[in-house]
Amino acid sequence: MDCWKGAIGSNWIYPTVIICANGFFSTMRPSESFLTPYLSGPDKNLTIEQVTNQIFPVWTYSYLALLLPVFLITDYVRYKPVLLLQGISYIVTWLLLLFAHGVVAMQVMEFFYGMVTATEVAYYAYIYSVVSADRYQRVTSYCRSITLVAATVAAVLGQLLVSLADVSYFHLNAITLTSVSLAFLCSFLLPMPQKSMFFHKKGVSETLPQPQKAVATLTSSGPSSCQQQDEDCTAADMGPAPQQQPEQPKPQSHMLRVLVQLSRDLRDCYSSRKLLYWSLWWALATAGFNQVVNYIQVLWDFRAPSHSSAVYNGAVEAIATFLGSATSMAVGYIKVDWDLSGELALGMFSAMDAGSLFLMYFTDNIWACYAGYLVFKACYMFLITIATFQIAVNLSMERYALMFGFNNFVALLIQTILTVIVVDSRGLGLNISTQFLIYGSYFAFIAGIFLTRSVYTIISIKCRNASVAGEPIDH
Repeated sequence: MDCWKGAIGSNWIYPTVIICANGFFSTMRPSESFLTPYLSGPDKNLTIEQVTNQIFPVWTYSYLALLLPVFLITDYVRYKPVLLLQGISYIVTWLLLLFAHGVVAMQVMEFFYGMVTATEVAYYAYIYSVVSADRYQRVTSYCRSITLVAATVAAVLGQLLVSLADVSYFHLNAITLTSVSLAFLCSFLLPMPQKSMFFHKKGVSETLPQPQKAVATLTSSGPSSCQQQDEDCTAADMGPAPQQQPEQPKPQSHMLRVLVQLSRDLRDCYSSRKLLYWSLWWALATAGFNQVVNYIQVLWDFRAPSHSSAVYNGAVEAIATFLGSATSMAVGYIKVDWDLSGELALGMFSAMDAGSLFLMYFTDNIWACYAGYLVFKACYMFLITIATFQIAVNLSMERYALMFGFNNFVALLIQTILTVIVVDSRGLGLNISTQFLIYGSYFAFIAGIFLTRSVYTIISIKCRNASVAGEPIDH
């Protein structure tokens, strides 16, 4: 018994297995590919307009309202309570989907699903608090791989059950409820972390948090503006060192110190022009990507109504997940100077995203819509992998997590603006086909920004090299 307790308390394998099991069951949702046909079908009897303009926007608004407070609370309470909250939110979401009826009930369901997505940060952050740094790469690959496997299995299973076994959408949602309930049970088995990235760092209870200790510094390859952060913060905040160690700081004072330090870290990191441009693309493209993914089923149902056509949403999502994984893996084998060609790649593949969205707008063929979606998702996953690497390579784990959270918040803010103007019935309330014309134009705008920037960068480098080559050599 003592050996088993020791394994649970100290071994990295146990928490890794449990968090991966949690990730598998929470992502294994075979009903998700068929949400729109379920809501607009006889089970819920809602119109496409109600689903598009009144129900789906609530997810965006609740996600935006919850993201920042949940991001900070997640670290403060050390992850596990937020994973439990996510499990409860999953269960409430699918109970409402199964047994509630009407627009208001489905809006409440979308609010709880917004809670689910806001708390997803705890899944990836938890494992870093219970394993040593030398195992980060391995456990990260496990956690990400298991969710990709689960998403693929869920999509394939859902498609097979619908197409071959004639399983109803209601029973698909019952299977999903069972899966997310198992994820909730797994979260109970997780050991409680003793530290976190920002509020509960090692030794924080013994000493006052100094700037050097509050947030990890950058590696030597980071931008100069970030490399000097420790010195700047020390000069600004430390003051004369006390002769005697004061009593433990009040929780309110410690929280304020951490928040101030986090704001300084954001300022310093965004002062790097390279990080700023990659983060700008991340926020703009992620906003558009989430908007497309959120409403793609509505477009498919518009092109081929589910009540009179075969539905292949699960198969398409499975293929899209596989292509996204393949393009993400391909990034590791491409030898390119992304500092020079990165912005050109962002512009070119964003243009491909725009083209695929225009295809979905102009065609009435459901198979062309499916193909356009596959191209769109593969291009985005390819670019987001490059952007993630380009940002993370210059930052410590803590600063990367901070920028990841803030970039996603900006993306969600942009997505909310799109939703209010384009989708919401209190805004323009455009039909789904016209919405995809707007999204295509949006990605064309992103492509224009980064293609222009890449041309400017390439010309500047060539002119600089030409001027250096033309300088006389002193003897």
